[in-house]
Amino acid sequence: MLTQEIINESVLRALQEDAPTGDITSETLIPESATATARLHAREAGVFSGGQVFAAAFKLVDPSVHIEVLVEDGARMQAGQLLAEVSGSARSVLRAERIGLNFAQRMSGIATLTAAYVDAIAGTNARILDTRKTTPGLRVFERAAVVAGGGVNHRFSLSDAVLAKDNHLAVLTAGGKDLATELQRVRTLVGPDIKIEVEVDRVNQIEPVLAGGVDIIMLDNFTLEELREGVALVAGRAIVEASGNVRLDTVRAIAETGVDVISVGALTHSARALDLGLDISLEVTA
Repeated sequence: MLTQEIINESVLRALQEDAPTGDITSETLIPESATATARLHAREAGVFSGGQVFAAAFKLVDPSVHIEVLVEDGARMQAGQLLAEVSGSARSVLRAERIGLNFAQRMSGIATLTAAYVDAIAGTNARILDTRKTTPGLRVFERAAVVAGGGVNHRFSLSDAVLAKDNHLAVLTAGGKDLATELQRVRTLVGPDIKIEVEVDRVNQIEPVLAGGVDIIMLDNFTLEELREGVALVAGRAIVEASGNVRLDTVRAIAETGVDVISVGALTHSARALDLGLDISLEVTA
């Protein structure tokens, strides 16, 4: 969960990275008494995300700066729309602007791309999931942006759920061990509250995995025909996740096969930053 504590910790680290010994440009060029008003606008249409993080950048530099975020995370925005207003010490506003923008642009880009996938499957029963293909250290921000775009979060980390892929299965069944029996053993080890998911890449792997009592079965790089066959075979005994070859031009057809969820790594590893602009006007008093 994206808490204020997490936001402050990450934003402070970013501010320190950006000006480890201060902003020498503003401190030498801008009078200490100067004030500024800044307005955040969308330069293109999209879905907004990161308002709380944007505000934190300014407040952590200078608590006296006034920030008003005018739209909520998850709101659709049009090009030219006013999103937030900032006013206060010019040095403080200039010190925080890039960090605030970087977070808001990145998060809004992810939210916008997620919304495009969600829109593409509208009317089906499928949901769009993110993956662990996130920027190191920024996962909680990027996952919050996915939710703002209408997506759903997968497991947050390796500690949250069992997700056995091909290499895991090779180890699990080494020496001729029965897959279903080994999965049942895993269930005994982790207990009933931990979700168990297994990735398969062939239809004939589905029944042994289901016999192991898994919660989710991931059909990886299946053709559309194979996805339909897999969904029919699972028949509601587990959540069916589709993964692999998921793009905006393929996701609708994948959703129409009847899968429950579709994981899309591109939401976080390939989203471009949305173009947001912060226009600043300075006022210098004698």
